[in-house]
Amino acid sequence: MSIVVAHDLSPADTAQLQLERTLGLVTDMGGRTSHTSIIARSLNIPAVVGTELISKTAHTGDILIVDGTTGRVIIGPTDEEISTYYERQEELEAYLKEIRRRAHLPAQTQDGFLVNMEANIELLEEVVAAKDNGAEGVGLYRTEFFFMNRADFPDEETLFAQYRELAELMAPQWVTMRTLDLGADKLTTWHPKLKETNPALGLRSIRLCLHYRELFKTQLRAILRASGVARNVRLMFPLVSGVGELLEAKKILKEAEEELTRQRVPFDEHLPLGVMIEVPSAVAVADMLAEEVDFFSIGTNDLIQYTLAIDRGNEHVAYLYEPLHPAVLRFLRQTVEAGHKAKISVSMCGEMAGESIYVPILLGLQFDTLSMNPQSIPRVKNLICRSRVKDAQRLVRKILRLRTAKEISDLLRKTMLKNFPEEFRVFDPVALGPERIHTPRQKRRNRSSGAKTP
Repeated sequence: MSIVVAHDLSPADTAQLQLERTLGLVTDMGGRTSHTSIIARSLNIPAVVGTELISKTAHTGDILIVDGTTGRVIIGPTDEEISTYYERQEELEAYLKEIRRRAHLPAQTQDGFLVNMEANIELLEEVVAAKDNGAEGVGLYRTEFFFMNRADFPDEETLFAQYRELAELMAPQWVTMRTLDLGADKLTTWHPKLKETNPALGLRSIRLCLHYRELFKTQLRAILRASGVARNVRLMFPLVSGVGELLEAKKILKEAEEELTRQRVPFDEHLPLGVMIEVPSAVAVADMLAEEVDFFSIGTNDLIQYTLAIDRGNEHVAYLYEPLHPAVLRFLRQTVEAGHKAKISVSMCGEMAGESIYVPILLGLQFDTLSMNPQSIPRVKNLICRSRVKDAQRLVRKILRLRTAKEISDLLRKTMLKNFPEEFRVFDPVALGPERIHTPRQKRRNRSSGAKTP
């Protein structure tokens, strides 16, 4: 058993880890929404990212404490520190054990507002964790993970077998399949090599799929075929920037449907179709997009990145990644209102949905569904069941009048500490503030550092 320390871990690197032998992950690069952070949370592995120089500070054989709740890494801890962290671990496990007992109850507020709770997954093996933690469906299946570390592009039959198994495992609950979200940051051996100065703004996600149409249609045919197995599959296009792009994707979907019909291959003719709201242009035309789809799913990881013009995987600016920025919160409100006006459901599947500090805001905005890594579901459910949506709406009205993220954070922290003190007795209050990064030089002096990974 060991702790993996690296300069960075790409999605392909993470896919090759022997997770059963991995106690923790620590990297120089990344932020709390980087792929390393996301998969660590989904697999319940402590992780601290964005430390900048940990790979040059820690050495093979060093004893480390990795505190994923506060973003603290201790190199060569004292006996007293080890004892303290054992006590913290026991307190955390006791708290989580207690709230997991109620994880299968509906996420309903004390005044009757019901929120659907779903899971974000990448692997079929995560279905067990999703069900054990009370997930009511899969709100985001990251289909690109299956494409990584392969010598060639998987054919339609291979994809169909994978998707069919997931649909059968989750039936009758919904499975929302996101089409390929690949780009230069998730390149695989079969993928055409791209030289892009800024991959986040380049040929990725739905843009890449529209560029390689046969690749896209192969995946769509496999998803359509899987939809006919238990009629519990939903389809979702990522990174849609406007109606024109959506219509192009729907055209290819229609072609795939017509091909299957001619071949007499069954599929769900009423397959629910949604788009992810991840870029400001999509928010601006959300009312138009709502006329073309059955649901919205807000991907906050990218929406925050593009709204605030920062690279969320860049450790030098990760502290600027601020979900509580007034612009971000206004975009969330605008999207929910546009969706509900068009009478379609609105969910959130970004990492923001799984962080308990944001529960009052998401309740106040009246999201229909929250989808997150399975391990976060009991915590978020617990807070929803102890809340009142009317109180949350009043709080949101106050928050939307504030001008800075700090003002909003202070008000939110005060509210949470008053209403849910036990939640932050085991989860350090530093998690309420912006991500903070310290250098290993400070770490030697202070014995702790790191970027926050809840």
